[in-house]
Amino acid sequence: MGGGSGPPHQVPDWRSYKAEGIPELDMLQRRLAAQGLRDPWVRNEVWRFKGLHSKMGWPQMAVKFTFRGFGIALAGMAVTVLYDKATNKGDQHGHH
Repeated sequence: MGGGSGPPHQVPDWRSYKAEGIPELDMLQRRLAAQGLRDPWVRNEVWRFKGLHSKMGWPQMAVKFTFRGFGIALAGMAVTVLYDKATNKGDQHGHH
């Protein structure tokens, strides 16, 4: 069915995700501990923060997420403007 050899993707071993050393998750664990609680499933959230602390710094991540989808929005706006110009809908000043 898939055409390739082997599985389409490999699921990483759950033991490879460690919550220790990620500031956000360390702070969460401390806050829970202060209330006498603990989150045994916190490792399931490691993937959300792993990229933040490994490759890019905060400024790069801020720019990346701020302009995410900008190209698609720009293309959509261009198509809309061209459609309005082609059908002369942008030049109608009739009654509202």
